[in-house]
Formats: sequence, C-alpha cells, structure tokens
Amino acid sequence: MADMTKTDLVAEIAERAELTKADAERALAAFLDTIGTALSRGQSVQITGFGTFEARHRAARKARNPQTGEEIDVPATTVPAFRAGKGLRDMVR
Repeated sequence: MADMTKTDLVAEIAERAELTKADAERALAAFLDTIGTALSRGQSVQITGFGTFEARHRAARKARNPQTGEEIDVPATTVPAFRAGKGLRDMVR
C-alpha cells in the first residue's frame, strides 16, 4: 500500500466533503497555514478526538560527528510536535 500524498489527500477531502479539488486544496492550505502560524506564536492547537499540535523546546546539547568523532555543540531549538488523541489512536488500532 502506497503512502498518501498531498494530491491524494486533496482528492479525498474533495470527495468526502463534496467540494471541488480547488476548494479542498485551499481549505487544506488554510488549515496547515493556521496551524503553522499558531505554533510560531507559541500556541498549541488541540483538535478533540484527533490530537494536539504543539511547539516543543529542545535544549542545547553536545553531540559527536560520527565520521570524525569530533564533539560539536547543537544549539537549542523549537520543533513542531504532534500528540495523537484517543480517537485517532483507536481509529488506527
């Protein structure tokens, strides 16, 4: 079974919501942009029954270059994260 691409997702949304593919693509783009904007502001986005998108802080750390063994500093950063909700976990099982 092949992975679902963005094009496949847009087609599926269009079919299930009875939208044109163009409308479905705009809706998906707006959804993704809204989540990205909220995360960049430090907000989390909770969709009950689906999951929570959040920005997590990763502390600075030391690491090693596997080729040279040289120790390097990895700076602190903020990364996006997703925690699946019970409804999604149950659906996948």
